[in-house]
Amino acid sequence: MDQPFLVPAGSRVSLADYDPDYTGSYVDKAAAKAELKRSSEKLQDLQEVMWAEGKHSLLIVLQAMDAGGKDGTIKHVMRGVNPQGCQVTSFKVPTREELDHDFLWRIHKAVPRRGYIGIFNRSHYEDVLVVRVENLAPEQVWQQRYEQINHFEKLLADTGTTILKFYLHISKEEQKDRFEARLRDPHKNWKFSMEDVEKRELWDSYMRAFEDALSRCSAPWAPWYVIPANHKWYRNLVISQIIVDTLTSLDMRYPPPLPNADQIAIP
Repeated sequence: MDQPFLVPAGSRVSLADYDPDYTGSYVDKAAAKAELKRSSEKLQDLQEVMWAEGKHSLLIVLQAMDAGGKDGTIKHVMRGVNPQGCQVTSFKVPTREELDHDFLWRIHKAVPRRGYIGIFNRSHYEDVLVVRVENLAPEQVWQQRYEQINHFEKLLADTGTTILKFYLHISKEEQKDRFEARLRDPHKNWKFSMEDVEKRELWDSYMRAFEDALSRCSAPWAPWYVIPANHKWYRNLVISQIIVDTLTSLDMRYPPPLPNADQIAIP
């Protein structure tokens, strides 16, 4: 049976129903490599049309547990995309200034303008994930944020921003393997933090928080996708194909040619 990626609006998500090792009909990386290359080439073409047309923007939201593959997804899926039309924003601990505003203030400032692709490495969903699990705000505060997020994303969609949200689903065992690989590689030690180990103790709480975010905030205008992410090559392929299919559905066009362009003489 095929494993669905899209979270239907109004459905209740149980992450236990999603196999993070799932690879569909693909057996290994080699089998998917040519398909990813074709998808990447299509993405490059679609980005150019979006840039030229200047009517749409695309916002890609990436959420995952630590070592889930957010950085790797950006590196491999967006390879070849023109950096002039692509911006990546990584949301860290809020600054003092950001905390003095509503939680969406810093997010709205980073939304891509028309013609651009914007990628959020973590996002406004941290305010119903880490804030919730680590008790950084009272429940009555973060409980309101699901509806506030839905209204915010509807505003973006209504004004020309196409939104795709990807939860990179890895197993606790895969996370352990990736942490250990970072510790063995001196060039990747910098990615490791003891806070990562501490958060593993809260794994079940984070899973419940992710399930609520996926269930309450997947909408037709801002869908969530649960991406099997234990195999990086399959993760990259699936996300690339979803992005390409979504941009293709926008039916974008290059601006019409200049009248009598063939008669213009360049001195």
